[in-house]
Amino acid sequence: MNPPIVYAVGIGPGSPELLTPQARQVLESCTVVAGYKLYLDLIAPLVAGKKLIAGAMRGELDRCRRALDAALEGEQVAVIGSGDAGIYGMAGLLYELTELDRYRHIAIEVAPGITAAVAAAALAGAPLMNDFAVLSLSDLMTPREVILNRLEKVAAADLVTVLYNPASTRRRELPERAVEIFRSHGGNLPAALVRDAYRGGQSVKLVTLDEFPFAEVQMTTVVIVGNSETIARDGKLYVRRGYKEKYGLEK
Repeated sequence: MNPPIVYAVGIGPGSPELLTPQARQVLESCTVVAGYKLYLDLIAPLVAGKKLIAGAMRGELDRCRRALDAALEGEQVAVIGSGDAGIYGMAGLLYELTELDRYRHIAIEVAPGITAAVAAAALAGAPLMNDFAVLSLSDLMTPREVILNRLEKVAAADLVTVLYNPASTRRRELPERAVEIFRSHGGNLPAALVRDAYRGGQSVKLVTLDEFPFAEVQMTTVVIVGNSETIARDGKLYVRRGYKEKYGLEK
């Protein structure tokens, strides 16, 4: 007898055009779909008529448990999240829960999605053309001192850095500390603020760290901080990979 399967599905930024064919196929085949209500609303036509396990932010543990329980009852189950399910998503939590005896024989399969870093970078230009880092500024699961230490390390390494979850209503200090750290290592670097990528209300703004608009940063903003190789030109950011130096490019 095959074990029950729960799919961790990344729905991408939220635009139907950016949902992968695999994710769409999984969602169409499932009888139960679990997720944060905002994300379920983004794919409402795909989940119409299905059993929904919906909830608010920070209710992911309960939703994942209920999803696993539904699989044990014979349902075909998907747990969705924005972006990619394996990047700050639900895949890791589902795997953790299968460490428990009750859920140990449930198989987890991941349907990948377009993560926020990739979506934001596409709108900003080509800022991730060389090595880069991705950090979350959310201190709900990661201690603040750990976040600050990681910021110091990537800034000292001169890595282009994508910042997820940069601010919330209760957490406004960390973006300021992050910018301060990057300025101390790299000076007045270029940056991009991409809010609600590929959703209604989308905005893209290029700035420098000296004029960083902290008041405009929200939870749905992705911040891309450039490095010493980042070029800001004609409203876009990009990084040279070294083709000019290696092959020579005619002017």
